[in-house]
Amino acid sequence: MELLLAQPRGFCAGVVRAIEAVECALRLYRPPVYVFHEIVHNPHVVASLRARGAVFVDAIDDIPHGAPVVFSAHGVSREVVRQAQARSLRAIDATCPLVTKVHLQLQRYARLGFALVMIGHAGHEEVQGTVGSVDAPVHLVSTPADVARLPIAPQARVAYVTQTTLSLDDTREVIEALQRRWPDIRGPDVDDICYATQNRQRAVRLLAQQVGRVLVVGARNSSNSNRLREVAESCGVPARLIEDETEIDAAWLAGARRIGVTAGASAPEAIVARVQARLRALGVQRVRELRGPPEYLVFKLPHELRAQPA
Repeated sequence: MELLLAQPRGFCAGVVRAIEAVECALRLYRPPVYVFHEIVHNPHVVASLRARGAVFVDAIDDIPHGAPVVFSAHGVSREVVRQAQARSLRAIDATCPLVTKVHLQLQRYARLGFALVMIGHAGHEEVQGTVGSVDAPVHLVSTPADVARLPIAPQARVAYVTQTTLSLDDTREVIEALQRRWPDIRGPDVDDICYATQNRQRAVRLLAQQVGRVLVVGARNSSNSNRLREVAESCGVPARLIEDETEIDAAWLAGARRIGVTAGASAPEAIVARVQARLRALGVQRVRELRGPPEYLVFKLPHELRAQPA
C-alpha cells in the first residue's frame, strides 16, 4: 500500500495561539489555570494541558474567585465575560482572531438594525459565543430548508455571518437560499470562511481523487474534522474520522492500494505520525506528501499575556 498525506493539514494559527496561551498562563500564574470549555476540540491536546495543571470547566461558577481563566479558541458570549468580571477572574481571551472578526461583523450589523442570521451548527461553542456577542435576536440556520422557515418579513433588512468551520459547499447553498429570499441581504462571501478551513477542505478534495480510503485524524466533536470526512465522502471515497492510531480498522482498509490521511485543524502532527507508523505496520511501504499552499500566518498571543515576561 501507498500512503498519501494531505497538505496542509493539522494545526492552524488560531489553534497554535490558543494552546500557547494556556502554556504561557501556566508559566505566569502557576497551576491551576482554569480554561472555559476545551481550549480546542482535541482530547490529546486537552489531556496534555490537564497533566500540566490546566483545569477545564464548563461553568464560570466552577472557577474560584480571582483565579486566572483562559477563554477557548471558539470564543465566548458577552454573558460569560460579565460572569467572569463579577468573580474578578483574570481573563485571558484566546478566541481565534478569525472568530473575533465574525463577532465584530455581527455586532456591526446589530448596530445598523439588521435582522440577524447566523449560518452554523446549533450547540457548537463558536456559535454560542457568536450569537451571544450581541444583545439582539439571532436566527440560526444550517440548511436551505432552515432558511425557508425563517420568520423574517420579505421586506426586512437582513444580514448574516457564518461559523468559521463549515463545509464550503454546504455554506454556499445556504447563502444562495438566503439571497433568493432577500436579494439585498448583507454578509460575507463563502470565501470569508476561515482560511485554514478552506485550505484543508480543498486539500482533502485533491487527496480523495487519488486514493481508495481516507482517514481524517481529529476529535469527534471537532466541526472542521467532521467536515473533512464529509468532503472526502462527497467525492465518492469511503472516509472515517479517527482520534488516533488505535482506531484504525485494518479490515476497513483491505483492498485499498492507496490510503489518504489528513488532519483537522486541532489535531497534533504527533498523532498523525503515530497513524503513519500504524499504517506502515499494516503494510504501507511508501509515504508521499501531496503539494499544497504553505501557511505562514501567525497570530500574536492575547494582549493580556504580551505585556508579561515569558
